[in-house]
Amino acid sequence: MLNRLMIAATAVILTTPLAVAGPIDSACIKSDRRARSSQLCGCIQQVADMTLSRSDQRRAARFFRDAEEAQAVRMSKSNADNAFWSRYKNFAATAEAYCAR
Repeated sequence: MLNRLMIAATAVILTTPLAVAGPIDSACIKSDRRARSSQLCGCIQQVADMTLSRSDQRRAARFFRDAEEAQAVRMSKSNADNAFWSRYKNFAATAEAYCAR
């Protein structure tokens, strides 16, 4: 686990200048959260690029606008929602580890 985190951190650092805005970055910048910044949102997008498919990123980006949607997915009984939620939790934990200030 620690080895995977080190590899992911290295990838984030090495790709920082090459970052391109994606769905997570855009949703993060548009959010009303106080802690948002272009640097933080860019970091979160880079982690999303490493851990989520593009379609998962678009779905997760909606959580910035509608926290109720995240709750509905989390509580869902569908296998597809459960699989997505597992990937989303991995993304969130990884982003927290690498992008925390």
